[in-house]
Amino acid sequence: MTSTGTPSIDLRTLIAELPGIEIITDPSQVSKLSQDYYTYSPILQEILGDKRGDLVVRPTTEAAVLHIAKICVKHRVPLTVRGAGTGNYGQCVPLQGGLILDLSNMQKIKWIKPGIACVEPGVKLAALDKQARESGWEMRMAPSTYRKATIGGFIGGGSGGVGSVTYGQLRDRGNLLALRVVTMEDEPRVIELRGDDVYKVAHAWGTNGIITELEIPLGPAYAWAEAIVTFPDFMTAAHFGQALSDSDGMIKKLVCILADPIPGYFAALKTCIPPGSHCALILVAECCLEPFAELVKEFSGTVTYQKTAQEASKGATLVEYSWNHTTLHARSVDPTLTYLQTLFPADKSLKLVEHMYHHFGDEVMMHLEYLRFNGQAIPAALQIVRYTTPERLQAIMDYHEEQGAMIFDPHTCILEDGGRKTVDVTQLQFKQMVDPYGLLNPGKLRAWEERSQYLA
Repeated sequence: MTSTGTPSIDLRTLIAELPGIEIITDPSQVSKLSQDYYTYSPILQEILGDKRGDLVVRPTTEAAVLHIAKICVKHRVPLTVRGAGTGNYGQCVPLQGGLILDLSNMQKIKWIKPGIACVEPGVKLAALDKQARESGWEMRMAPSTYRKATIGGFIGGGSGGVGSVTYGQLRDRGNLLALRVVTMEDEPRVIELRGDDVYKVAHAWGTNGIITELEIPLGPAYAWAEAIVTFPDFMTAAHFGQALSDSDGMIKKLVCILADPIPGYFAALKTCIPPGSHCALILVAECCLEPFAELVKEFSGTVTYQKTAQEASKGATLVEYSWNHTTLHARSVDPTLTYLQTLFPADKSLKLVEHMYHHFGDEVMMHLEYLRFNGQAIPAALQIVRYTTPERLQAIMDYHEEQGAMIFDPHTCILEDGGRKTVDVTQLQFKQMVDPYGLLNPGKLRAWEERSQYLA
């Protein structure tokens, strides 16, 4: 493993100590399983393009994970945890080679009770949602990649998604109930985290523990109708999105607002969205369609597409044109495009949204996703950017922050630099305890490199 900067060790020795566990050594497969969708960022393409693991292991039990952890600690081999690889920041890309721990075969749904489910990390979100709905419940939120994404990857690397307009973000107390975590000590053990302790590991990118089981809350299942509403003016569409998100009496799951020309990238929806239109992609409970129609009328919108929940269950859904699937569709037409992640301040007048829309024009195409943040519905944004240079991209992000928007930088693979720009000392302290040799996803946690400043 000397080529990746990790301790020199014969791969055959490592493999021999992992009997009965599926191991992948084929270079093309290892290369594929060393990547995620960091290619959305031209900056990350440069940083991560040549990063690969040395082998992949696919355990099916927690006991196997414990054994793998023990062998990696014994030989001081870096370990990077992976789900389905649908993330966008290189969360599961190994910076220092070593072993990739693919948990996608740990797929047991252990139990579902009213309002809560216990699952293994490799369970696909769509599979969990389907089974939960059989008893009248559903996942509270999921990314647009819900068909492929795993629950472990979502909790370890995600932040919110479809459903966040009602339930907020994963970090909000109550949206994650418990975790079982395998440590990377000389004698690895299993730790159960409950209550606020779950945030020691949630959204830590697998840098301080291996999630082997999760308890997550569920929400009541609704029949979700789909609708596309078009508007001749973007700010009218944005204000419609704010009004719908603020309408407590209307049950909704998705409020996605797209400025022209973004809808033009959706080949399958072109007949539903007239050229030059701005649009809203909406999931609303069927029982709320009548008041929803009244709100559309109030904002002089036009419903150009509507499906019942039963109709929407066949084939692709509007979910797969929202959140970062919007970016995916745009990049499939023009691979030079990239994106931002922005949180606008709570302001019902949407003044900063309007300013940014006019200030940047088509260079930064406006894409809003409404979510609940600190008890209020606000617009987050996944704007699509016409990329030119790293310097210009940085200037665009700097301008947003100077004007009062918060940028969650999707062009870095360092946890703190992409999020709140601060060190989470609690997460760092937990890592010091459970991963004393720094073997879990090394290079992603700036706090670990600077730990002497934060740890007594």
